[in-house]
Amino acid sequence: MVTLDQVKLLETKVEKAIGYVEKVSGENTELRERLESYQKRIDELEVLVQTFREDQSRIEDGILSTLDRLNQFEDAIERSLGIKNRDKKGPKAAAPSPAGNVPDIDAGGGAAAESNEGASNGGVPDGGAPGDGASGDGGDLDIF
Repeated sequence: MVTLDQVKLLETKVEKAIGYVEKVSGENTELRERLESYQKRIDELEVLVQTFREDQSRIEDGILSTLDRLNQFEDAIERSLGIKNRDKKGPKAAAPSPAGNVPDIDAGGGAAAESNEGASNGGVPDGGAPGDGASGDGGDLDIF
């Protein structure tokens, strides 16, 4: 037969089990809410990462395009210098200017606009001192 002490013991154990279930249910709810907020943050960060990837791709494309234009500009300058060097080797070769890279002023005044290019760095093109050959000019670059 079941005694009163056994019933009380069973009642105590049931109350403890109910308390434990309530505690675990509360923790479960809290964890689900945290998971939901973390998932929202992950979604936001994924959008940012995608935006950064797209921006990086556009930046890389811009850099490649700029490098290509610089290569084209360099090729045009080399062709121009090749023509000028052939002209200078003739009987009318001009004496080099004292500054070493001051452009010759032609009749069209085309060099006047180009002469301001080197003003911010003391008339020295990027890549070295005038005539040192560091910029691949052999000391003859007269457009900057």
